[in-house]
Amino acid sequence: MIDLATLSVPGPTETELTKPFWAAAAEGRLLIQRCEDCGRAVFYPREICPHCWSSRLVWADASGRGRLKSFSTIHKPGHPGWQPAAPYTVGLVELEEGPTMLSFILTGPDAPRVGQALVMQPTDIGGRVLPAFKIDNDNQKGDQS
Repeated sequence: MIDLATLSVPGPTETELTKPFWAAAAEGRLLIQRCEDCGRAVFYPREICPHCWSSRLVWADASGRGRLKSFSTIHKPGHPGWQPAAPYTVGLVELEEGPTMLSFILTGPDAPRVGQALVMQPTDIGGRVLPAFKIDNDNQKGDQS
């Protein structure tokens, strides 16, 4: 397998709103927003809660655990910098806190399965630490095969 840190790929877009998320990712933490009015977790970063329309969103550490909702194995990347890593897997991760996020999925010898428990694995991809996910082999009791 290729060392993902050596890829020459564009980094994520960082804005004033998303800076806390990317700073936490660089430290190996997963940070999401939580609404102080309705209490629900929010991802992707935004200025108002999509559940109650409150502007009282605060950043909070997330558990880094979730389940694989869907995934795709990429054989022909849209950007040439990803070609050395192909085939690779991206997936929708339903976080333990509720929101769903798109992420790089670190796979082993077995193909991932929808419903598998995942855990965040901070991963250097193209010189930036990003919140990728791997199969949580210690927490597969609720696996939906």
